Amino acid sequence: MKKVLLATVALVPLLGAAAKDQAIHAGAMIDGNGGPPLRQVTVLVKDDRIAAIQPGFVSPPGAEIIDLSSATLMPGFIDCHVHVSARLPSRANETEYRLTHNDIDRALDAAVFLRDMVQQGFTGARDVGGGDETVAVRNAIDAGKIPGPRLLVSLEPLGPTAGHGDPRSGLDGELAHPGWENGIVDTPEQGKLRVREHKRRGADLIKMMPSGGIASTGDNPHLQLMTNDEMKAVVDTAHALGMKVAAHIYPDEAIYNAVEAGVDSVEHGSFATARTFALMKQKGTVLVPTLTVYDVFYRVAHDHPELLAPGTAPKELANDLLPKKNLPLAIKSGVKIAYGTDIGEGDHTQEFALLIENGMSPMEAIKAATSTAADLVGTASRTGTVQAGKLADLVAVAGDPLKDPSLLRHVSFVMKGGEVYRRDGMPTIEGDGAAVEAK
Repeated sequence: MKKVLLATVALVPLLGAAAKDQAIHAGAMIDGNGGPPLRQVTVLVKDDRIAAIQPGFVSPPGAEIIDLSSATLMPGFIDCHVHVSARLPSRANETEYRLTHNDIDRALDAAVFLRDMVQQGFTGARDVGGGDETVAVRNAIDAGKIPGPRLLVSLEPLGPTAGHGDPRSGLDGELAHPGWENGIVDTPEQGKLRVREHKRRGADLIKMMPSGGIASTGDNPHLQLMTNDEMKAVVDTAHALGMKVAAHIYPDEAIYNAVEAGVDSVEHGSFATARTFALMKQKGTVLVPTLTVYDVFYRVAHDHPELLAPGTAPKELANDLLPKKNLPLAIKSGVKIAYGTDIGEGDHTQEFALLIENGMSPMEAIKAATSTAADLVGTASRTGTVQAGKLADLVAVAGDPLKDPSLLRHVSFVMKGGEVYRRDGMPTIEGDGAAVEAK
């Protein structure tokens, strides 16, 4: 018997051209705003939008009925920190893979990983560090050529020579590639130019790396590597072009300086102190803690250090356990926290358990992946909550995720823009187009 595929393989959603009017009977509904769930409601969907939310189970004439009466309905999840073409570090030697694959390879990998993300319940995502392949994949999703979440992309991270994002670090200095200079910023003027170049090439936002990192060769995650003037030039230019700035930062002083410069989000923020979290709260800067990536890389550094970039396994082992210890301080400070994993391939729902295990309530974790995430990525007027007028981006789990948060890792229903991409127990599409029963 052929293997059942939960992902779509054609250019159409799971159930094809569904009825334009749909009525979803939800046993419970979490709207994404953080309030208590509503019980027994009907979400009316017309075309790609939520038309209305009504109490009880109503069945308008001519509408397709979607029975989720024993499930909990929620807004579609949004992962604010992904790298769409990044393979899991346990799959291959990182340096070898980077030097033997091109942007076309990465785009094809991304298509598979993004298809899986939709199946996991993610109807939105923000790529913070790729290349031209990310723009192509985003455009293909928007055109309906491939399935995937609504995608925003930043292109190459901006940072200094020998910094976390310098592709030459750890390699023979004579090696060269035309794209390796696309993110290098060594002066404020160069920072302005890079932002404008990225805008021209199709970026939706800007990613910069003011500090060193962990998974890169030769740099120190405890040091600020961009100057304050360079950071300010990048932020001011991006904001003038209507683009947000996500900043990869670890050390406290560098986070403080980047927040003062006006970044919109701090990615990782591993070594932040109460003083810096207070400033972030004051300025509305969002934290994206990305606990998933630390778990993934810590295991590989411990079991297979030879697969990582040269010299990085000791940095992973020394630093990857710290973000979990620091998250309760961030929660206590009241800073806004948005959901992000920092992976491409793999299970993007892992972050829910990590957030909850380290201090968040299940409702807070859901809000981080819905309304707070939508606000951060700039789509709050269209996504992030179950609300009339917004896009019909919806997921459901078979039970109560507030009582059993593990359900968040097993969504049973996914709708994006009124089209059903997953519905457990209903027909799915195999490679030859035949309908079979999902298992």
